Amino acid sequence: MNNLVAPWVRRFLVEYVMGERNYSPNTQLSHRDTLRLFLPFAAQRCRCAVDRLALAQIKPQVVREFTRHLEQVRHCGPSTLNQRLVSLHSWARFVGINSPEHLEWSRQLHTIHLKKHTPAPRHYLEKAEMKALLAAPNQRNAQGFRDYALLLFLYNTGARVSEASRLRVEDLDLVMPVVTLHGKGRKERRCPLWKVTALALQELMANCTVTQAVFRNRHGQPLTRYGIHILVKRYVRRAAATTPILRVKRISPHTIRHTTAMHLLRSGVDINTIRIWLGHVSLQTTHLYAESDLKMKAKALARCEAPLLQPGHKRTAQKGVMGFLKTL
Repeated sequence: MNNLVAPWVRRFLVEYVMGERNYSPNTQLSHRDTLRLFLPFAAQRCRCAVDRLALAQIKPQVVREFTRHLEQVRHCGPSTLNQRLVSLHSWARFVGINSPEHLEWSRQLHTIHLKKHTPAPRHYLEKAEMKALLAAPNQRNAQGFRDYALLLFLYNTGARVSEASRLRVEDLDLVMPVVTLHGKGRKERRCPLWKVTALALQELMANCTVTQAVFRNRHGQPLTRYGIHILVKRYVRRAAATTPILRVKRISPHTIRHTTAMHLLRSGVDINTIRIWLGHVSLQTTHLYAESDLKMKAKALARCEAPLLQPGHKRTAQKGVMGFLKTL
């Protein structure tokens, strides 16, 4: 039994992920989903049932084939691929620590390195584009007003879609006004609200109990992350009728979060305040917004005069390999 995969999967998820580390529910699901994808793949490669799969059968080559499967068949990006690989590394480390005879097996799986990649550019909306998106819902009916309030809330707070979906009435203080957001890793942060956002939320929460979700579907259940994603896509298509550039932009709820950060940055808000606003752990994550803003770079360039350059001297051709190396 000590050589089978199944008992170690159960122990890893229950004893380590849920018990020892007490990871957040989203992290627990991430580890679980990685193993749900990997184990059937490995069993198929090894031609056996998942419950009969042995640790010795999971060789580095099987894991490498799994990463190629994620990339080529499931079309996962480098970030998702690395996330899956980190989960497998963590599982292998747990097995090696608790079963010394499998230390070499664990070490071999750790020889598979994460894939280096360039961070994708941060897509965001200009103010006119964001204004068109906010104008897309029909506020005359209840669903349209809810959608308007949700889009306005996302833009005001820069909230993650998961934070908006689990927002409760008790998280709002509309007197100040301020909202308490429950972020990643059970972290909480407070974010001020515009008066117009507070008024929209106040109307939306009429006759609600403090434990109810703020953003609900027609059945009174909280909007899911997927539901909010579909909602944003629908209004992007509608807003594109008046703002055609939206047709060529990839826009999701997270794009609105990036938009909030960029607009705060252009308004003169310092990077550290934006980090706290968005709930970033590392300042380096927030610094990417400053690197992405071409308008701010153009303004900085305009403040500097171009140096008076002297025409360069023409290089003479060099022969041979040493000459070639000198020209590089």
